[in-house]
Amino acid sequence: MNYNINIDDIKEYNIHNNKLNAKSAALLVIEMQEAFRSEMNLISEKQISNIKDLINFANQNNILVIYVRHNDSSKDSKHMVKWWGGELEYGSANWQIIKELDTTNQIIIDKSQYSAFYNTNLDKILKSKGITDIIITGNMTNCCCETAARDAFMRGYNVFFVNDATATVNEELHLATIKNLAFGFAHITNTAKLIDQ
Repeated sequence: MNYNINIDDIKEYNIHNNKLNAKSAALLVIEMQEAFRSEMNLISEKQISNIKDLINFANQNNILVIYVRHNDSSKDSKHMVKWWGGELEYGSANWQIIKELDTTNQIIIDKSQYSAFYNTNLDKILKSKGITDIIITGNMTNCCCETAARDAFMRGYNVFFVNDATATVNEELHLATIKNLAFGFAHITNTAKLIDQ
């Protein structure tokens, strides 16, 4: 994340002032994998720090934390590989979740498409635990994070999309996404604002 977007810049769209229900919330940490740091240079210290703050907040408030990891080893990924070139292979160094995030004994969802809900048991896990609110963080703002947010909304979840804990290749794409999501799918917030509400 080599840019800084103030959510006041999207206030005309970000009008759904939902309050997080921590008692029935889940935090999704999407694709904080080595490839997005080493190959794409997306992951910054700021993003890591914000996600760690959100994980600490989640742990203190009994909010479910779920890590979402992409891999291209499934036949479902063939079109993704064709589109992007290269592969994010299951078990490879680039596939690993970054070492700064401790996933020991945590729920990890492996996916093969943009959405964390596509051909995974994510929705089943969330519904079994009575989750109503989803907090979205990770990579990339305009691809996997946005698609997860849209899918979550269409499944009836209240979506909180964390502006300064998501990242993509540039400010233009990030801004376009948070405008679109604020307009139709999610409440856009920042780390400090979400923790302090």
